[in-house]
Amino acid sequence: MNATIKLENVKHFPVLLNEIISIISPLYGGTFIDCTFGQGGYSKKILESINNKVFAIDRDPNSLKIANQFKKKYKNRFEFENRKFSEILNLNKSIENLRGIIFDLGYSTIQIKDPKKGLSFNTTGKLNMQMGLNNFSAHDIINKLGQRELNDIFRGFGEEKYSKIITKKIIEYRKKKNIKTEDLVSIINGVKKKKFSKIHNATKIFQALRIVVNNEISELIYGLINSFKLLPVGGTIIVITFHSIEDRIVKFFLKNYSENKNLSRYLPSSNEKKNLFKLVQKKPIIPNEKELKLNPASRSAKLRYGVKLNNHSDFSEFIKKFSYLLDVESSVKKIWKKFPYL
Repeated sequence: MNATIKLENVKHFPVLLNEIISIISPLYGGTFIDCTFGQGGYSKKILESINNKVFAIDRDPNSLKIANQFKKKYKNRFEFENRKFSEILNLNKSIENLRGIIFDLGYSTIQIKDPKKGLSFNTTGKLNMQMGLNNFSAHDIINKLGQRELNDIFRGFGEEKYSKIITKKIIEYRKKKNIKTEDLVSIINGVKKKKFSKIHNATKIFQALRIVVNNEISELIYGLINSFKLLPVGGTIIVITFHSIEDRIVKFFLKNYSENKNLSRYLPSSNEKKNLFKLVQKKPIIPNEKELKLNPASRSAKLRYGVKLNNHSDFSEFIKKFSYLLDVESSVKKIWKKFPYL
């Protein structure tokens, strides 16, 4: 039944679109990088001004079809590359007059409803969750990794307090057969039955799997760092997050490097301000009531942004702060190198 979903009929709403435009409109007349092109919602709105150019990137190969349509329509004002946003410094074309870089870290309704991607716990069949340019899938993770590695993933990336019990049940179940989407949901529900929560029982586990399959932590951290390096002074970085782990990373990146203090406690004291960003507002921007009614999926969205003030780029403190998450991703990568047949 899932395979019959007509994805072309699924509507996608770019989250906090009006808020983004209000932030970047004073910068119009230059180039903007859309790091998560998707269905092209942000790019389309930016390109409505004939003085703007957009360079878009997306790891999802399904974005290429829409990107090609944009190339025809906007001709010399739109470029696209199928790559991860951590690779933003490796773009094939140089970017002139860069004014802003935009990240929307959420998944579109079309991606979530696509049964081939296997992102949703409401579908059935083989687990996947690969967004493009991947080395392994959620099916591989669930059916191949050991108990300790699975527990680290669920605890670190899902912040799931029942991770040990769920992991034990997974190991027991897969002795009989490979675990599919519906099997995993059943296992989780069996552990978390009658637990009162606003979110589905499987949400945290599926979030953790999606993060590790797509290396979302390292992608975000190095995507932010490399975007800062590429962006000229006066340019703006905008990031929309959808869960607490993402938001903590983005908040630290912008807030920690916008305060009047030395960038690192290991550096000699100085009276000189070395702020990397100017924060126009400290609290995140969230969807208003009108947007929530139109697009309930936007309820967890938070927008944070900063204006670049200088070119200093020592981000060792930032990397160290989230090394415990990077280490989990790194350990999974190392395991996969030992199993080339996966």
